[in-house]
Amino acid sequence: MIAALRDLLPFSRRRTIVRRKRSLMASCAIPLGVLLLAGAADLATISSADAQAYTYNPRPARPRPPQAANNGQMLVQATEVNYDYNNKRVSAVGNVQMFYNGTSVEADRLVYDQNTKRLRAEGNVRMTDATGRITYANMIDLSDDYRDGFVDSLRVDTAEDTRIAASRADRTDGDYNVFQNGVYTACAPCKDDPKKPPLWQVKGARIIHDQTDKMLYFENAQLEFFGVPMAYLPYFSTPDPTVKRKTGFLMPFLTSNSTFGVGFEVPFYWALAPDYDLTLTPRITTKQGVLMQAEFRQQLLNGAYQIRAYGISQSDPSAFSGQPGDRNFRGGVDTQGQFALNDKWVFGWEGVLLSDRAFFLDYRLSQYRDSWGTFLNQTTEATSQIYLTGVGNRSYFDLRAIHYLGWAAADIQGQIPVIHPVLDYNKTLDHNIFGGEFSYKTNFTSLSRQTAQFDPITTIANTSGLCLNTSADPAARLPSSCLLRGIPGTYTRATFEGQWRRSFTDSWGQIWTPFASLRADAIDSSISNQPGVSNYLPVGDTQAFRVMPTVGMEYRYPFINVQPWGTTTIEPIAQVIIRPNETYAGKLPNEDAQSMVFDTSNLFSVDKFSGYDRVEGGGRANVGIQATTQFDRGGSINVLFGQSYQLFGMNSYAVKDITNTGLDSGLATTRSDYVARVSYSPNSTYKFTTRARFDEATGAVNRFEAEASASFNRWSISTIYGSYAAQPDLGFLTRRQGILTTGSVKVASNWVVSGGARWDLEANRINQYIVGAGYVDDCFVLALNYVTGYAYTNYGTTPTLNHSVMLQIGLRTIGMSAMQQSVSGASSGLQ
Repeated sequence: MIAALRDLLPFSRRRTIVRRKRSLMASCAIPLGVLLLAGAADLATISSADAQAYTYNPRPARPRPPQAANNGQMLVQATEVNYDYNNKRVSAVGNVQMFYNGTSVEADRLVYDQNTKRLRAEGNVRMTDATGRITYANMIDLSDDYRDGFVDSLRVDTAEDTRIAASRADRTDGDYNVFQNGVYTACAPCKDDPKKPPLWQVKGARIIHDQTDKMLYFENAQLEFFGVPMAYLPYFSTPDPTVKRKTGFLMPFLTSNSTFGVGFEVPFYWALAPDYDLTLTPRITTKQGVLMQAEFRQQLLNGAYQIRAYGISQSDPSAFSGQPGDRNFRGGVDTQGQFALNDKWVFGWEGVLLSDRAFFLDYRLSQYRDSWGTFLNQTTEATSQIYLTGVGNRSYFDLRAIHYLGWAAADIQGQIPVIHPVLDYNKTLDHNIFGGEFSYKTNFTSLSRQTAQFDPITTIANTSGLCLNTSADPAARLPSSCLLRGIPGTYTRATFEGQWRRSFTDSWGQIWTPFASLRADAIDSSISNQPGVSNYLPVGDTQAFRVMPTVGMEYRYPFINVQPWGTTTIEPIAQVIIRPNETYAGKLPNEDAQSMVFDTSNLFSVDKFSGYDRVEGGGRANVGIQATTQFDRGGSINVLFGQSYQLFGMNSYAVKDITNTGLDSGLATTRSDYVARVSYSPNSTYKFTTRARFDEATGAVNRFEAEASASFNRWSISTIYGSYAAQPDLGFLTRRQGILTTGSVKVASNWVVSGGARWDLEANRINQYIVGAGYVDDCFVLALNYVTGYAYTNYGTTPTLNHSVMLQIGLRTIGMSAMQQSVSGASSGLQ
């Protein structure tokens, strides 16, 4: 075929070959091995004006044929092909498509010069490289290996949805692209007006893209929003959008505090290897010198871990006079990690070691800030633990040892327990026993505490400090004045419980569910004889073993009524439980069962205590009625009302223990308080729920909660009202009630306004609120919030009301920054 083609070509200086209605393929005798395909299409005249016309909205891309293999051959498809053998030049004109070494070029005209080994494409040029990056231009002039060349009037779209436009770009050594008068953005162009400036862009006299180091360098740059300059940057650099990890400086952080002054830090991130890195963050302070911070992280095949270290030689320790920070050197180390042993088992740890417990509070360290950069003042302890967790198909295992370090001024470290260890394991058998389901669970807890913890429950005890360890009359610590929240000494308990349950449905539709369980507890305690402790528990060594067998029956009889408008189900529920009295009731330590809330959620619980240290005993009946209506047009309403009865034996909830758990709960009498719940949802937009507990004798409302929420396409709101009667046996001497409301409105496609407030009705004041607005899209984040709330300032003993303004700005691929400013004199920060 090559010989036949040459016979058609006279030995003239230049000759044009045009073929209509059929195609011609030829292999020219040049080293590059160019394959030319002249397409069956009518010729079109390309004027010089057409070649110069260029906008940011190029013509729709033609369908791309599959990329040619990287075999050194070039495939070109065009309307017209020109051969110039004398000058060793091949040109293609009209709807040109070229494929070479994984790169495709589309243009109105393409010329390859064998002497200079250069490719030149002109007019509506679109070049797509092997990475998916698309370059639009008026003209491209490149070497045939794409290592050198220049491009006029171009726009580059990357696979990461970023864009660079420039009047000219030069490429050298295949590694450097220099964009003259460049514009960079990660925002998509406006669909209605592509020429409209994007939301943000960075303009630079020169933008240099180092493809080897994967960095973008900007010279004489300015940041613009909607085409309006907002900031001038003589020089800055950032990793290109393909980079996930890159050595370099991170966003700076500025903070201020009365004890260390103004602090400025610029973190340096060091990507040491693909699997580990190091971040060094020196903080230069105006009053205390340099605080060094370092964080090492490593990702392994089955997990990851990190280690952070801190240290400072304080220039003025006296600024912390009378506080733990009054020392020359302060610092600490904390670490955490987690590893998967296999698909079911996970091993991990957390650890904190500090020179003094106020170190994190005093220096506002980064890992205890929230996403806004605001220090989490409500975080008043550090947790060190090691754990092993396993999850099976129908089983769960968790073993951990825990140490808490309290760093608030009100914390007494000796009163905080050390848990060594706590074990939980539960399993449900895969096969039935006596036709029912059998499960069992175990818990092992061992803890120690150095100092007893007492809490006041009377006004006199509170104002006189009677329950404090420094009280002048520790012998007056009596159960009528104080609660013993934590025992001094060691306490160990092992619990095992097996449960069986089976359901039957008779011919009448009644559902019968017999159940049985057996629980055993082995307890060993060694209580220190500290002042006042003997008024609550025997001091010294105590061993106890208790067993609680339980049998019972639950009965349900659903009645279903079907109407044209919906279906109503009314279901009476009764539960009878038979078991002996609770042994050692109120005579043993109570560490994990100190909370007691009686409502519809635990009305039919066999044991209503929240932990293992107390166990419900005596015969009891739980009765109630539940009604549910499902409307055919959508929506439903559910009502549950019930009461609990002590049938025989000792009422565990009426027995005082060291924390008075069970008293004032509504269960301490033979006939409990009434509990009720009403939940109504007319559709997916609205939901209303109320929960209440009424005094059995007087009908007074002892506990009431009402919650309402609505969610539309553009806005949502949620309100919760709570009212709780006084519980003097627990230290709540007056009624508590308040309202918490939150809401948000989507004022535009990307704009959201949100807010929330908490109103203490008893004090008649709003004690916390937040008001904010935010903008979020695919390339930009902006949020502004004003927040008030109680927080600890430095090493204060009591929280104070703090007012803060928080601002967050994020530019995709450039970085995220946040600013927090206290407007109440507590502290401020900028990140």
